[in-house]
Amino acid sequence: MEKILIAVGSARKPKVEAVRDALAVIRPFLDGNGDCEIVPVEVASGVRHTPLSREDLMAGARRRAETLVHIARDSNAPWKYFVGLEGGLDMIHEGAKRWVFLESWAYVADDMGRGAFGRSGAVLLPEALAKTVVDDGVELSEAIDAFAGGHGIRDAQGAWGVLSRNLITRQDAFRVAVISAFAPVFNRGVFFANSERKAGA
Repeated sequence: MEKILIAVGSARKPKVEAVRDALAVIRPFLDGNGDCEIVPVEVASGVRHTPLSREDLMAGARRRAETLVHIARDSNAPWKYFVGLEGGLDMIHEGAKRWVFLESWAYVADDMGRGAFGRSGAVLLPEALAKTVVDDGVELSEAIDAFAGGHGIRDAQGAWGVLSRNLITRQDAFRVAVISAFAPVFNRGVFFANSERKAGA
């Protein structure tokens, strides 16, 4: 039975495990009969370490996935899906008020060149943390360690866990983003029913 190989553009445990958790629920709806195997590959996002806009988050996730596609083509790697993940901040201005949200994004491409984005929910950053990251330019991974009095939080529960009392961890947030990005793959009938009907008309 042939395995479905899924390349993930990171070797960080929360990201890899998020993809594993997502595949555990969507696997029955994917094409093919084999098990899924994750191939972690560390690739650059092409955006700043802590993205500060939704556009940068989306660009980072997409760049990671597209880099994996190029690697697969150059090395003839038999990867079926390519997953790029990016976490960071999105800012919304409402009059004089600035809202800074933590978000997790995913971009999933397949070996046919199709791709889609998915996003987690969002959690508000306390103003003190937002100021440190946005205004003072400190990377979120460093800022959350200082803010929470911990070390290596990014590779554990992440800022998500700190802000939600671990009701939502970094891994949880990426899991939702990955499932959302895979939705056009495992729920193709809903996403492409009308266009496929028109094409066959």
